[in-house]
Amino acid sequence: MTVFVEQLNLGGHGPRVAIKDTIDVAGFPTKAGCRALETAAPATASAEVVERLLDAGYHLAGKTNLHELAFGTTGINHWTGTPLNPRFPAHVPGGSSSGSAAAVAGGQVPVALGTDTGGSIRIPAACCGVFGLKPTFGRISRKGVMPAQSSLDCVGPLAADMDALIDCMRVIAPGFGALPPIEGISIGLVEVQAIAPIREAVAAAIRRSGLASGSVKLDRFVQAYDAGLVVINAETWAACGELVATGLVGEDVAKRLLAASKTTPADLEAAEAVRAAFTAEVDAALREFPVLALPTMADAPPLLEAAADTSKLVGMTSLVRPFNLSGHPAIAIPLPSAQGFPISLQLVAAKNDDELLCAVARHIAHQINQD
Repeated sequence: MTVFVEQLNLGGHGPRVAIKDTIDVAGFPTKAGCRALETAAPATASAEVVERLLDAGYHLAGKTNLHELAFGTTGINHWTGTPLNPRFPAHVPGGSSSGSAAAVAGGQVPVALGTDTGGSIRIPAACCGVFGLKPTFGRISRKGVMPAQSSLDCVGPLAADMDALIDCMRVIAPGFGALPPIEGISIGLVEVQAIAPIREAVAAAIRRSGLASGSVKLDRFVQAYDAGLVVINAETWAACGELVATGLVGEDVAKRLLAASKTTPADLEAAEAVRAAFTAEVDAALREFPVLALPTMADAPPLLEAAADTSKLVGMTSLVRPFNLSGHPAIAIPLPSAQGFPISLQLVAAKNDDELLCAVARHIAHQINQD
């Protein structure tokens, strides 16, 4: 049950941080959890986010495991091993940033970096019961991050608490400023499908926050989910498709990459039209409610024993992927659960309102954890 694929002892005496193995650290190969990259050359330079952490005195504890090629939702990896979900061991750790979430949940580090193309920070954060932020697209540098080109992917922090997450954002996000006051902020509860215990926990968390709330309907939500997968498929095939011919890509990932190769220019054109329409719809909702709320996951995370075929579990990302398509910042917040499985609240804010998003998230986390 491997959390770290490379142990590191780099940097200062500040907070320990783990780095997903799609992010370059100078002197070490980036293998992205894939046997086809086993002989990859060491990175000649660290990613810009890693340099920022080192300059701020963070201590790099290691590179973390992931769903192969960051192309999956469960975190299961038959080559590197699957990280144990420390708080919910019968359930998958979530993907693709499985090791980063597990390292935080297991107390090995207070904060870790992941990447999020279609939910890959928020889903493992939800599965492992920690905080996870997908920042505004483009807010944090992706220089030195795999894949090199993406219109969806974001680097962001997973953390044990909001203070650690905010401290990390102040380092890795240029211009991340003071958190604004939240007095008078209202929250729009997005109408989505989820099982009853999750719906009830999310509604209770918003009531407990003491913030005004109302209902929001996003008519293009399901379309945005589908369109997001079209873009993911096209961009992941472009970045990783050549690895399939090595015969060293895991069967599940290879099968889905080959399916992704069939994405057509017409498919992409239609997806981009949905992106524009859905983005405008979310922007309009955020003009009425500065923060939107919905579950991070609509159901309990799959049990490990039932999660072998990732292609059957893409629905894990049904409530997160649309915001990759639109580019809005979104954060996963663990909620109290007596159900035997984790429950997570997702908040969304306007683009570049990451500070407001973190302020509201910190307030809600404080309110729900009061005795």
